Amino acid sequence: MLLLKGRANSSNVMKALWILDEIGVEYAREDVGGQFGKNLEPPYLSLNPNGRIPTIIDGDLVLWESNSIVRYLAAKYSLGTLCPTDPADRARCEMWMDWQLTELVNGMVPVFHGLIRKSPEERDMDSIDAARDDWAAKWAILDEHLSFNRYVGGESFTMADIPIGPIAYRWYELPIERADFGNLSRWYNEL
Repeated sequence: MLLLKGRANSSNVMKALWILDEIGVEYAREDVGGQFGKNLEPPYLSLNPNGRIPTIIDGDLVLWESNSIVRYLAAKYSLGTLCPTDPADRARCEMWMDWQLTELVNGMVPVFHGLIRKSPEERDMDSIDAARDDWAAKWAILDEHLSFNRYVGGESFTMADIPIGPIAYRWYELPIERADFGNLSRWYNEL
């Protein structure tokens, strides 16, 4: 049985949980990271030298990096649906998955950490607001894309939607002022 190591409230672990639920593969999960620790201990580091979560073990394969996990599971268990078979369609999905890692999350981290992981006395609201504005600029890019596409990867739900979904959840749930992105909101509500 596939094993997922990581705490369920991590946005990166959420991606792995989501794809596992979408494909219907039986799995077990072990709490690792955050309040559960274990991620910096030798047994875990022998699987994932970064000490980050999630990590999956699927038979002989040990895989870390959440978007790589999503790609692998979609290709192995949902080729032709969540993972497009056409190379161009797959590349477009992977492009948006990489965008989530390189662009979208950069605005989220300082906002999330500033509001959730710091006490009110420790918060630098000017920095948080600046990061929120940067984050909003990234959402504007996706909002424009979604004006021509029902989902991130095109007209059907694919692996491209999964990494962005947990970040959108934080966008909509954090106590911040938000720009009104109609296409993004429509997509998010469909998820």
